[in-house]
Amino acid sequence: MSRPEVRTRVRVPLKFPDGFSTGADVFTFRHLADRGEHLLLGLGDWEDALARSHDGGDAPLVRPHSECLTGDVFGSQRCDCGPQLREAAERITEAGGFLLYLRQEGRGIGLYAKLDAYALQDQGLDTYAANRALGRGEDERDYRAAAQMLRTVGATRIRLLSNNPDKAHQLESLGIEVAERVPTGVHLSEANAFYLATKRDHTLHTLDLDGYEDGSLELTG
Repeated sequence: MSRPEVRTRVRVPLKFPDGFSTGADVFTFRHLADRGEHLLLGLGDWEDALARSHDGGDAPLVRPHSECLTGDVFGSQRCDCGPQLREAAERITEAGGFLLYLRQEGRGIGLYAKLDAYALQDQGLDTYAANRALGRGEDERDYRAAAQMLRTVGATRIRLLSNNPDKAHQLESLGIEVAERVPTGVHLSEANAFYLATKRDHTLHTLDLDGYEDGSLELTG
C-alpha cells in the first residue's frame, strides 16, 4: 500500500455564526487507510508550533473532530459537537496546531443510522444502547487515518484536545505521542444532558457535570 501524502494544500478563511473568524491551511491526502475524504486544518501558527515541538517545546494542540452534520451545520442541541468544533477552532488558532475533520458521522455508523439511533433514544435507550439495538458497534471509529495525516505533516507529538480517552489510546497505539490531554469545555443543554452524562459514565469522558445535575447551575437551550 502506498504511503499517505498531501494531495492539496489551500488557504481557506473561516467565519463562524457568532462572528469568530480565522484562517485555515486545509490539507487533503492520498492513500489514507480508509480512503475517506478527511481534512486536516492547520490553524494559527501551526508551523511554528511544529518547530517548537521538534525542539522539545510544547507540542501543537490537536483535535480530531468527527463530522456531525446535525450538530456542526444545523446546530442540533442533541449533542455538543457544534460548540466543540467552534471552541476547538479558537483554541487551536491561539495555540497553533491542527483540527482534523474526520468523515465518521454518528461515531462511524453514518448519518441515516445515527438518525435511526435518535429515534430509539426517543424511546428511552441511551446513545450506546441505541447503536447496539441497530446491530452496530457502540463506537465504530478508528483513528488510523488521523494518525496518518498527523505523521504526514510531521505532528508525531501532540497535545490532544478531547474529553474522549479512546482517542488518546488509539492515537498512542498508532505511534502518535500524546504529550498532554486537554479537555474541552462542557457544552450542556436540556436536550443533551442525558447524552453527556452517558458519555461520562459509560466511556469515561472527562466531563465535569457537577452543579448541573444537582440543579445548582442553569442549563442552556
